[in-house]
Amino acid sequence: MKKLNMDTPKRSIRNITVGERVKIYDFVNLYDCTIGSGSKIGTFVEIQKAAVIGKNCKISSHSFICEGVHIGDGVFIGHHVAFINDKYPRAVNPDGSLQTDKDWKMQRTIVHDRAAIGTGAIILCGISIGENALIGAGSVVTKDVPPNTIVAGNPAKFIRKINEKININGHFKNSIS
Repeated sequence: MKKLNMDTPKRSIRNITVGERVKIYDFVNLYDCTIGSGSKIGTFVEIQKAAVIGKNCKISSHSFICEGVHIGDGVFIGHHVAFINDKYPRAVNPDGSLQTDKDWKMQRTIVHDRAAIGTGAIILCGISIGENALIGAGSVVTKDVPPNTIVAGNPAKFIRKINEKININGHFKNSIS
């Protein structure tokens, strides 16, 4: 792992830790985060401080990964996916003063290995998305998603389980039950 800093008209990268073979496309805003080896970060992606991206992940364009999000290995994040880390967001306090970091509680979210999140999904804070789970495009995920489960909708609801089988080449082949 190495530290990376780059401030150009096409990339704003500040104090990130990256593994080997990480591909970062143009027009990104990445700061104080960690990106594992072999991962790809698409254009117009923001990854905030203390967020962790595992190895061999694909983060598609226009996605927002905020502080408190931990993404495991081999995870797919579709285009325009947004994570949220505050259950009760407000710009100001009751007295009208602008809120600071001391005025709200950051909620963690965990996306376990090999999960996939479809385009346009919104992931609310404080939840866990299980290993090999699949989130349908446009879903709003409001609660934990068990491993090997497909959910979709607003709010996201159980669709079916995924039965995982390994083919002759050692790759995963999913069958739906």
